Amino acid sequence: MSLTRLDRQYGTAVRSVWTSTLGRTSRAWTDLGSWRDGDVRRFQRTALPGLLAGQRRIASLTATYLEQLYREIDGDGRRVDLDFDKVTGRALRDVDPEEVYRRPFKEVWAALGDDVSFDEALSRGAHRLETISKTDLQLARTHTVREVGEQTPRFAYTVRELQGEYDCALCMIASTQRYHKRDLAPIHPGCDCLVKLVTADEDPGQVIDEEKLERIHDAVEEALGKSDRGGRAVDYRKIIVANDHGEIGPVLGYRGQRFTGPDDINLPT
Repeated sequence: MSLTRLDRQYGTAVRSVWTSTLGRTSRAWTDLGSWRDGDVRRFQRTALPGLLAGQRRIASLTATYLEQLYREIDGDGRRVDLDFDKVTGRALRDVDPEEVYRRPFKEVWAALGDDVSFDEALSRGAHRLETISKTDLQLARTHTVREVGEQTPRFAYTVRELQGEYDCALCMIASTQRYHKRDLAPIHPGCDCLVKLVTADEDPGQVIDEEKLERIHDAVEEALGKSDRGGRAVDYRKIIVANDHGEIGPVLGYRGQRFTGPDDINLPT
């Protein structure tokens, strides 16, 4: 099987899991009818089993894909021994999934507390749920890539391939870079990029696609009216960096962006 066909089959299978998992989760949210504190557990009982099953399916597909990729490149028919508990559920954020999937309700309650209309508050909660669900599905993939990488010595690096319906600028820039396989690939919430393990006889360097990077520079110039490869007129370091999120690991974002931590929460005395 050609590598292009293998990529395509894997991408199609993953998108199918995303579609079915997110669809079931959205319906579980919409069908609640009310979104009070007493409804949280009802939602969790309905949605969490499907979400965890989706994560396991993504992990299984990813491990199988990487086994086949390794076989095509190296001729090695080894099987990967994947511990699903390390790449799904609590392992993704080191936070209980029940707490994670209470957050969409908190989004609704916070919005209502700010006198936002009910429909808008519910929409914000649904968006938060979608973002969390997508992020966990992608984390199941990146965690699996890391686990498989530890068992396949010829793979040295990871690269990102764009495959989403919408490709944001953050992912576009990241797709021109290579990462060491020991590092969890940086993502942003909702990212659905394909993360691949690749071999290299020698380090190809940080930038692996100069042409694409040049096109991005051209787009910056078109948007801002100027560009500078030396980074003086336009500081490209301020366009995109990898931040460290306390739960989900490296996250792509803009310099100056920060994440809420315990010190930001005012607890009652």
